[in-house]
Amino acid sequence: MKKLNHLVFWPPFIFLTLTLFLSIQSPEQFIGWVSGAKNWILVNFGFLFSWATFAFLLILIAVYFSPLGKIRIGGKDAKPLLTRWRWFAITLTTTIATGILFWGTAEPMYHMHSPPSGLGLQANSPEAAVFAMSTMFMHWTITPYGIYTLAGLAFALAYYNMRQPFSLGSLMYPVIGRSAHGWIGKLVDMICLYSLVAGMAASMGTGIITISGGIHRMTGLEETGFLLGMICLVIVLCFVASAASGLMKGIRVLSDWNIKAFLGLAAFTLIFGPTLSMLELGGKGLVDYVVNFLPRSVNVGTNIETEWQHSWTIFYWANWLAWAPITALFLGRLSLGYTVRDFIHYNLLLPSLFGGVWMVIFSGASLEIDGMNNGFLNEILQKSGPQNVVFELFNQLPLSTLVSGVFLLIAFLSYVTAADSNTSAMSSMSSEGITPENPESPLGIKVIWGLIIGGLSWTMISNSGIEGVKQISVLGGFPALFLIILVGVGLVRMILNPSKLNR
Repeated sequence: MKKLNHLVFWPPFIFLTLTLFLSIQSPEQFIGWVSGAKNWILVNFGFLFSWATFAFLLILIAVYFSPLGKIRIGGKDAKPLLTRWRWFAITLTTTIATGILFWGTAEPMYHMHSPPSGLGLQANSPEAAVFAMSTMFMHWTITPYGIYTLAGLAFALAYYNMRQPFSLGSLMYPVIGRSAHGWIGKLVDMICLYSLVAGMAASMGTGIITISGGIHRMTGLEETGFLLGMICLVIVLCFVASAASGLMKGIRVLSDWNIKAFLGLAAFTLIFGPTLSMLELGGKGLVDYVVNFLPRSVNVGTNIETEWQHSWTIFYWANWLAWAPITALFLGRLSLGYTVRDFIHYNLLLPSLFGGVWMVIFSGASLEIDGMNNGFLNEILQKSGPQNVVFELFNQLPLSTLVSGVFLLIAFLSYVTAADSNTSAMSSMSSEGITPENPESPLGIKVIWGLIIGGLSWTMISNSGIEGVKQISVLGGFPALFLIILVGVGLVRMILNPSKLNR
């Protein structure tokens, strides 16, 4: 019988409530403390983030070409839960969340107008534009998806092939055995639940602000606390309803709509944007990315100052790592019936390819249009924030109002889809009695987590404290770093002894 797992649920719930209370009572002091903790982590462990994420890719390459790559997840006779298209659509849309939508056009402005001083690049120059494009490939393709793929694959094999419970402790089972399901596993579950809720609230807050900004630009409605609250309520109702319907219903429909909308928007921007210039810049950025991939991955011999690496690249790795453990539970659950190599195709290679194409189109368009108009997109960034850059970009294209409306719909669907997947995983972690045959947690637990995420997000943005939640999500990447390193060790052990998985 499935019921609430009190030991896993209550500690992060209570700690999140205290966090919310402290951030409201003393927001400046709270954010200062969290920011100081984040800076300490990046200064003292930044090198480990860099080397570990690079090592994850090496492990995945070894897995792909080893006999382990032929193993079928769930055993020789396992049948897939999803078609390949459904699998790709759900995997892509749940891992994108709102990231590439908001940062695909805004982030390259930072890199082009404020490149690392150690590179000797002139701001707003063609060389700086190439560096900006190369950096977008670095931050949004192979390396971050390698984090998710490593963790998701390890969980899939532990859950389906080793028949371990639906918990983060199962990620550690190949290394520490049954001890993974004792107090160590429970502690990992609690920490990662806290980290993900904070990260989801931060992402949701950013999405709410962006949607409200788009509504203001299109209708003139003021961005009041009431409007923010209504947007938040609709998002929460939608992703909780979708999560309540189960994996084979709500999220399958949402992801299909979402990916088609992604592809349509990308095709429109490619056709009506500065196409040839975007493609040329994308090609130059890709060459720079490949040539400098190794040194920039481990930050050796690049002449890029450490402060820049901490502010951007390692900051991103910490964010991806904060989401990785619980995202791994969801991604691993989808993969039943496919081989390990299939898993790498659909969780690493294809999403990375999509991310690269998206950046060629949207980062390329923003860089080219900004360059042709004396840096006016960068001015929008500095005056109005990153959420307004994409709408100003659409103003330079035909049918700008319609396209902006479609973008708002995509932003809404993107967060709902990602929140659906993570709410399902969080709820299953908070429940007892979850098995491959009975994978859904009780509805009440899903509703509770949805309300916590929505309440935390709305309170933070209403009190101008969302930056504190973002910093907390980065702190979550610190313990996750050590967990995923342990997961990597476990995969290496599977490479050396794959036979026990093939049953």
